[in-house]
Amino acid sequence: MGDIFVVAEHRKGKLREITFEMLYKARELCRSSSHRLTALLLAGKGTGFADELSSWADRVLVFEDDRLENFSSDMYKEILYRVIREDQPFLTLIGHTSWGMDLAPALSVKTGLPLATDCVGIQADDGRPIVTRQIYSGKLFSRVSFKQATGYLVTIRSGAFIPPNDAEKGHGEVIRRDVPSDLSDPRRTFVEFVDTGAGEIDITQADLLVSVGRGIGEEENIATIRDLADKMGGTLSCSRPVVDKNWLPKFHQVGTSGKSVRPKVYLALGISGAFQHVAGIAGAGTVIAVNKDRKAPIFRVADYGVVDDLFKVAEALKQQLTGG
Repeated sequence: MGDIFVVAEHRKGKLREITFEMLYKARELCRSSSHRLTALLLAGKGTGFADELSSWADRVLVFEDDRLENFSSDMYKEILYRVIREDQPFLTLIGHTSWGMDLAPALSVKTGLPLATDCVGIQADDGRPIVTRQIYSGKLFSRVSFKQATGYLVTIRSGAFIPPNDAEKGHGEVIRRDVPSDLSDPRRTFVEFVDTGAGEIDITQADLLVSVGRGIGEEENIATIRDLADKMGGTLSCSRPVVDKNWLPKFHQVGTSGKSVRPKVYLALGISGAFQHVAGIAGAGTVIAVNKDRKAPIFRVADYGVVDDLFKVAEALKQQLTGG
């Protein structure tokens, strides 16, 4: 059977975590089948990414060109179309990121292959992939099958598959291919990358995050949780509704439209647990959730849950910390 392709994603000189998440899941699929795992790298010259990817894949197909230093949907589409047409992979995985949402639909139209987007689970059944997607704001999971085709395209949600620290490594073959000489120059030109989440703190480096959501009620109540975070030696973070109301700056936001975090402890106060937020904490060590709604989705992923008023819990924690 054909290969499983994983399209590597990189930004500002680094491979992004979604790349390794997809490679880890693809390796699982390959173990249970006769597929070979191939990483596809489209990048500028001299990045060193190929060697890093070779420890995760059976082989790495490398296309290097100065025009590929930054993502270009037009050029990626044309190069991937030709590789897929030539190699005919069983499955191609692309991150469900700003890259993937731009690239995958166009590639599906160009190749004529079926596409499933924003998937949180994937398995092979009777020679075809079965994917899992969330619907109704994460309240339900749906299993989606494909009609028979020569290959399949799937975009994977960030944080859906977190590789363990002891994930199996190897040393795959690095194969360098020439970028087609007849490619047209891209219609769009990369200008610069602006990180809207950058700010005075970096929540991705915190070991303890104390996070607030819509349940905080009013802007003035945030000071109470900030004080708790300081007493615990933690960092204040939040879910998207708090940022949307301009109660905290963007660099505090956790989730797919904010930052993906991996603290040792994540304390979620008044956060319902929409899938965008849950994806951002998939790498957290221990998740503790406090919410008055016992049916809140956050409890599905929490290691410990407290059904109570967040302010009562915050006050109790402060008293324990201060000996009051």
